Amino acid sequence: MKASPKITKVSVTTFEHELENVGKDYNTFNMVYEAGSKLKQQGSILQIHTDQGIVGEFPAGGQGILDVQQVAEYLIGKDALARESIYNDTKRGLRHGAMLGVGLIDVCLWDIAGKLYDEPLYRLLGGEKKPLPAYASTLHGDENGGLTTPQDFADFAEQCYEMGYRSFKVHGWGLARSNIQREVDNVLHLGKQFEGRMDLLIDPACEIKNFGDALKLGRACDEAGFFWWEDPYQDGGVSQFAHRKLRQMVKTPMLQTEHIRLLEQHVDFIVADATDYVRAGAHEDGGVTGAMKIAHASEGFGLDVELHGPGPVHRHIMSSIRNTNFFELGLVHPKVKTTKAPVYLGYNDDLDGIDSEGNVYAPDGPGIGVPLDWDWIRAHQVDEGVLAEA
Repeated sequence: MKASPKITKVSVTTFEHELENVGKDYNTFNMVYEAGSKLKQQGSILQIHTDQGIVGEFPAGGQGILDVQQVAEYLIGKDALARESIYNDTKRGLRHGAMLGVGLIDVCLWDIAGKLYDEPLYRLLGGEKKPLPAYASTLHGDENGGLTTPQDFADFAEQCYEMGYRSFKVHGWGLARSNIQREVDNVLHLGKQFEGRMDLLIDPACEIKNFGDALKLGRACDEAGFFWWEDPYQDGGVSQFAHRKLRQMVKTPMLQTEHIRLLEQHVDFIVADATDYVRAGAHEDGGVTGAMKIAHASEGFGLDVELHGPGPVHRHIMSSIRNTNFFELGLVHPKVKTTKAPVYLGYNDDLDGIDSEGNVYAPDGPGIGVPLDWDWIRAHQVDEGVLAEA
C-alpha cells in the first residue's frame, strides 16, 4: 500500500494575458465581441505540494484564491487523500463567504490522488471514456457587428451545426432588461430555423428586469421548442418561490442553481420544485467531491445535472455520471478565436474543440490529465507567493 502524501506547502502563481477582439458591454460585467479591442485578464494557478513531491495544480483566481488563503495554514500536514474531511472542514471554515476555496482545494487534492495512482480522474470516479456531446455557449450579444441581431445568432448556430454541434446556447443582450422583445424575437427566429435539428438553450444571465418579462421569454421558448432556459431575471438566480412560479406557467424545462453553493442549497432548491435541471460546477460547488455529491443527490430525485463551464475536470465528472446531457463549450463567438488563457498543453475548449460529431472527451493523463504550460505561465507571470508552508 502506498503511503499517503502529506501536504507541505500551498502556493499561487498569478499571470496576466490579453484577449483579442473582446471587450465589455454596457455594465462591464459581460464579455462581448469588440473588433480590435484587447481585454486584459488575470488568472492564477493554485498548487498544493506534498512530501512525496506530488503537486496538485488547478487554474483559479479571484475570490477563490482569497478563500484558500484563509484556510491554507489548516492544510499543512494534512493527509492529501483525506478529501472528505478536508471538504467538510474547509466548508465550515469558509461558511461566512461564498466558499469557493473549498472547490479549488478539492480539485488539487483529486489531482494529487490521480498522480499518485497514475490514473485519470474519471477512472478514480468509476467512470469510462465516452463521447460527451458539447453545446456551443455563446458570448453575449453585442452592439458591435458581432452577435448584434437575431440573424447573427442564427448564422452562428448554422456554422456550429455544420461543424458538428447539435446544441446551441444563447447568451443574449444585457439590455434585455429594457427590450425583452429583442430576446423574444431571437428565440422565435432560432426555433423556426432549427426545429428538429438542434437542441436550443438560452441563458439571460439574470438580466431580464422582472417576472413579467421573464414570463414573455419563457412562453417564447415554449413556442420555439427550447430544450431549457436558465437564470431568467434579476433575482440573481436564487429565489425558489419565483422560479417555482415560473415553472408553473412555462412548459420549457428550467435550469437553475448556478448561483447557490454546495450540496445542501441545491437539494433545498430541488425539493422546493424550483428547477428541472440542476446546475453544478466543480470550481463553485466544492470541487470534484462537491459536484459528485450534487450529481448523486439529483440522480436520487430523478433529475439531470448540467456542469457549468468547460475544462478538463468537468469532462472527467461528466464521464463518471449517468444523469447529464451536455458539456458546455464556451464562451464562443464567430469572430473571436478564444476567451481563455492558454494554460493547458494539448487541450482545446475553443469553438473548434469538438470532433466531427460534436463531441469532446476526458483526457487520459494522471489526475486532471492535462499538463500545464509552465513556459507560457512563467512568461506571463506577474506574481508568485506561498500561502502556507511547513
